[in-house]
Amino acid sequence: MKAICLIVLFSVPAFAQSQPSSLTSACGPNKVTFRASEDAAPLSPAVPAPGKALVYFIQDNGLRGNAQHFTLKIGLDGSWIGAYKANSVFTVSINPGGHHLCANVQSISSAAQNLAFAHFTAEAGKTYYFRTRFMAGLSTLYPISPYLILEQPDSDEAQYLIATYPASISKPNK
Repeated sequence: MKAICLIVLFSVPAFAQSQPSSLTSACGPNKVTFRASEDAAPLSPAVPAPGKALVYFIQDNGLRGNAQHFTLKIGLDGSWIGAYKANSVFTVSINPGGHHLCANVQSISSAAQNLAFAHFTAEAGKTYYFRTRFMAGLSTLYPISPYLILEQPDSDEAQYLIATYPASISKPNK
């Protein structure tokens, strides 16, 4: 009986470690990090390229969002495609078909354990919007555990945020 308990005890951590690799296949490699900055102006309205779909990613933490110092990186089908911080926006052109998204907090702290996922099927000529929100204990009066949300906002709200927030410019660190 003791042998069975020991086997179970030691196999549970191994099982837990093997799970994230399959769950995070939408993300990119763990060691990839980005430098993100904001452009002075919001993005200009865009239309999808012929045969492609257009995806906007919006980092929206509301009025207090400018105080957030964490960079969030976005993965698409197993590769990191960009990053942003505070309240900002970036866009990518993609092929039609099924896609898997991952958002991750780029940090060495426990906040980096925050992942969020979504999947969607893109159609050529269409535009899609995804919003991330990262909330961490911003107040000593009401501390909260950090959490990350990746969601599809209403298109009218997304267009308002895109017109309001500056464009994000990100480059992978070498």
